[in-house]
Amino acid sequence: MDGIRSGSVLAEVTHWFFEDYLPTWVGVASGAIRRGPDFILDYWSAPLHISTPTAQEWLLDNDAVTDSLERSQRELRAQNYSYTAVPDRKVKVYHAAGAAIEAIWSRCRADNSEIERLAAHFEAARGSAGWRVVGIQFVPTTEDSLDAAWRSVS
Repeated sequence: MDGIRSGSVLAEVTHWFFEDYLPTWVGVASGAIRRGPDFILDYWSAPLHISTPTAQEWLLDNDAVTDSLERSQRELRAQNYSYTAVPDRKVKVYHAAGAAIEAIWSRCRADNSEIERLAAHFEAARGSAGWRVVGIQFVPTTEDSLDAAWRSVS
């Protein structure tokens, strides 16, 4: 793929993820945006694979995807979640319909105290409905950089 083409895909997927998906996810989780959990179907696909160091799960349909999101956001709200800081991020384009997005998520309260910090890897695919996350892997971390976070688990 030539540099111009891959650059436009890189700009597109980066904008979709960090300027559309992330603020919407944060807004719904914090209560600033009044939408039900089905908003996530604009960003995540079913089936969706989610993997952590202690659990792996295939979410095979839309209900499983929205239920998983609702559980996660409910736990954060119970801890007074307000926003997510992103100390490090990387986007890699494989081709016009495939990319990987990695980020350090620092999920925080309004007083800036941290609830949790995760190193997350998202596989994204573009189809007829646009970009969708098809796989998520994450690990708890205390690191500020992705390189250090991934190094600490290997």
